[in-house]
Amino acid sequence: MSTLSRRSFTLAGLASSLAFAVSGVSEKSSETSKAKRPPNLIFLLTDDHRWDGVGFMGNSQIHTPCLDALAADGMVFNNAYVTTSICAASRATILSGQYVCRHGIDNFKKTFTDEQFENTYPVQLRNTGYTTGFIGKYGVGTTLPETAFDYWCGFAGQGHYEQQDEKGCYKHLTRIQEEQALQFLDRYGKEGSFCLSVSFKAPHCQDGDPRQFLYDPEYESLYNDTTIPQPDYLTDTFSERFPAFFRKNNEGRKRWEMRFSTPEQFQKMVKAYYRLITGVDHVIGALRQRLEALGIADNTILIFTGDNGFFLGDHGLAGKWFGYESSIRVPFVVYDPRLPRELRGARRDDIVLNLDVAPTLLSLAGITPPEGMQGRDISPLLSGEKVPWREDFFYEHTFDHGGIPKSEGVVSRSIKYLRYIDQNPVYEELLDLQNDPHESTNLVADKAYADTLQRMRIRYRELRANACG
Repeated sequence: MSTLSRRSFTLAGLASSLAFAVSGVSEKSSETSKAKRPPNLIFLLTDDHRWDGVGFMGNSQIHTPCLDALAADGMVFNNAYVTTSICAASRATILSGQYVCRHGIDNFKKTFTDEQFENTYPVQLRNTGYTTGFIGKYGVGTTLPETAFDYWCGFAGQGHYEQQDEKGCYKHLTRIQEEQALQFLDRYGKEGSFCLSVSFKAPHCQDGDPRQFLYDPEYESLYNDTTIPQPDYLTDTFSERFPAFFRKNNEGRKRWEMRFSTPEQFQKMVKAYYRLITGVDHVIGALRQRLEALGIADNTILIFTGDNGFFLGDHGLAGKWFGYESSIRVPFVVYDPRLPRELRGARRDDIVLNLDVAPTLLSLAGITPPEGMQGRDISPLLSGEKVPWREDFFYEHTFDHGGIPKSEGVVSRSIKYLRYIDQNPVYEELLDLQNDPHESTNLVADKAYADTLQRMRIRYRELRANACG
């Protein structure tokens, strides 16, 4: 059996065995054992992971059996978004539960003040007795908070996929992160309640490397017999769709030329991107197996999401940054072993945000989130409650980069309103997501949408004031 075949068999086995093991875990657990200590928390974050880059969101080409099993055992949120589509700002929002305009971290050099960091979810959890661990890409500022965690295997910057062990043998970064996560569980899994944050570099590209997406060689042959369908809106009509200021020196366009400008490039790059995700999928399966082996699966909650989306050539773009669905929408799964059987595998259409991660983790631990957190605890949604919920949210991207126009706006499930705020006059976009899901037509000048445009302008001012005030 080939390396790939062995790995594929392992992945499928992980997924099927987990489905069997987890199905009865809640029934076997006693209420008294649950009451002994608060639940363990594992927060899993991928980098540049678009919403449809998983099987459970309808992608039939990608191989993610373990993530699909997690989704089948947990709850999937179909409409999960980030409020800023760039790594550092989004990660600061995840940690703090605040909008960028509130925490102020809008580039790669800024970091939290001491006071701000005290109100992040890992510090709050540790202060109440949780053992905390961090593995992988930290991504907020240039100072690493190594002493703020009981277990620290984080790194600054982007890191590099190609690593060597102490013997000089090749080892992929994702595999190293798997080993570190399992080590944490073995060391702390039975000592009390813990919160482990695993921040993958995958499937982020390797900046500066012409190969771009450096996957584990074990997945070399995966997807070789697959043809990835190109989206209808993967076109070279960039100049026809966007105004001149957007086209000028556009960073997304430059990266499109490197990755997706030919059908051959598209196939090569998307398959490499998918291989990185499959590598993460294996880690999820290994973690769940270890939780079962340690006897703590019935008291451990897992949350999986991405720090932002990613263009795979759609709109003639690569990267993220801009307020279109491919860029701002992410996968989002919560697995809670206490979830009633009838809710396992359920899906919700409520809008959830990266903003919600911190208050949700704290609430699941029985901790009242600090007043400064602006996100919402999604726990009521997990229990199937019908509660008043957001219908839209404020989007912002104020990173200062000559090739990335600054933007703000309002996102709802049906209408999107974007403002390019560094233009004079401000350039506006109005998109009808129901009738134009590819976001190809700007309706600002359409008289039939005049009332909608005015309504969204008013809503933008309201949401911005609430977020930034």
